Amino acid sequence: MFLTRKAEFSASHVCANPAWSADRNQAVYGSNANPNGHGHNYVLEVTLTGDPDPVTGMVFDLRELKEILNREVVDPMDHRFLNKEVPPFDRVVPTTENLAVEIWKRIEPQITREGVRLHNVRLYETGDLFVDYGGER
Repeated sequence: MFLTRKAEFSASHVCANPAWSADRNQAVYGSNANPNGHGHNYVLEVTLTGDPDPVTGMVFDLRELKEILNREVVDPMDHRFLNKEVPPFDRVVPTTENLAVEIWKRIEPQITREGVRLHNVRLYETGDLFVDYGGER
């Protein structure tokens, strides 16, 4: 069975590799390399997989999952300039792809119930652009 919880946060970023010149960043990232940054209203969907507990009937406690998402993702990232305020994005380009990987790393260790695992992180940057990440397999 799959269980998905949604969370939202707003953040700004610059897509630019700090080791590259401004011209090279512009060539690769276009207007997203603007040093003043730009923002998104991200929508995060986290999917767990497992069997419902025979006593509670739940795959995972939804309140606990919401608390994990708030603590590990929303609180540290919401209304932040990712490149300057949220490690590791001071040294890793905060693309949607890299954000999804970092979110996985933050929440996967928090899914502690036996027989339940994190299945997928889906991160929408815009309504028509999202990334799915399912961990290293």
